[in-house]
Amino acid sequence: MAGFRVYSVSLVLFQWVVFWPQSIPYQSLGPLGPFTQYLVDYHHTLLCNGYWLAWLIHVGESLYAIVLCKHKGITSGQAQLLWFLQTFFFGIASLTILIAYKQKRQK
Repeated sequence: MAGFRVYSVSLVLFQWVVFWPQSIPYQSLGPLGPFTQYLVDYHHTLLCNGYWLAWLIHVGESLYAIVLCKHKGITSGQAQLLWFLQTFFFGIASLTILIAYKQKRQK
């Protein structure tokens, strides 16, 4: 669960760096502060492209989660929607749970 929190905080920080870099208290970020400021000052375009790429990857993972649900026999539309949303917000961390899922065999 702690991994999800760290992941969520890092995604918020990434968004903050891309869209509002002038409002970041770099000195309060510890060792991450100077590195972040360097990236903002010298590689902001790369940060922007990386941000949009991350969202594109999340959309792709989410769509794959729906395909995987159908392949694994999860036919409930609500369950598929929830897997889509969970994978969209948590990415590969969620998708690995779905990949590991094995349906119980009925006799």
